[in-house]
Amino acid sequence: MADTEQPQIYLVTPPEFDLNDFPQTLARVLDSADVACIRLALATRDEDRILRAADAVREIAHRYDIALVLDTHVVLAQRLGLDGVHLLDGARSVRWARKELGDDAIVGAYCAQSRHEGMAAGESGADYISFGPIGQTALGDGAVVERELFEWWSEVIELPCVAEGALGEEEIASLSPVTDFFAFGEEIWNQDDPAEALARLTRVITA
Repeated sequence: MADTEQPQIYLVTPPEFDLNDFPQTLARVLDSADVACIRLALATRDEDRILRAADAVREIAHRYDIALVLDTHVVLAQRLGLDGVHLLDGARSVRWARKELGDDAIVGAYCAQSRHEGMAAGESGADYISFGPIGQTALGDGAVVERELFEWWSEVIELPCVAEGALGEEEIASLSPVTDFFAFGEEIWNQDDPAEALARLTRVITA
């Protein structure tokens, strides 16, 4: 898949945002590039904040006919009627999430740098696998995903994969032939104009 089709954009929300202005910012970002999926990835565990944020983001996502998945919270994703869930514990929760959400839901799994974990998640019913980080970040242990993993995955495995975490233009250009999705989050939200930032990164994919 990845070697014949241009990678798609997978948008990750900021870990926290103001409900008074983020929906408008998000709409401008969605106007700047074609986005395949949005992931609500809040740092808070406050259920009420997650519910209110999900309602606001879902309204924008559905206006643009874009799927919305929620980080980690399978039960909340089900209660809110979202399109699916993004799991952060590799293959461990995939089978349970699939059983809870049903066959039509999107179930994604972040598998860090582990080919084995990615394969296990796929066998357990995941719809896509996310690998990262691509570049150095302040979080984690400093480990990054080598291009070789994406090359192997694109040649051997049909399940779509997502590249995420500290994506710069050089990394995007390098991985474009061998990944199905790029997940952009802090790469655009930390900029003065997130819409322009996403448009610039997207141009690297299409170059």
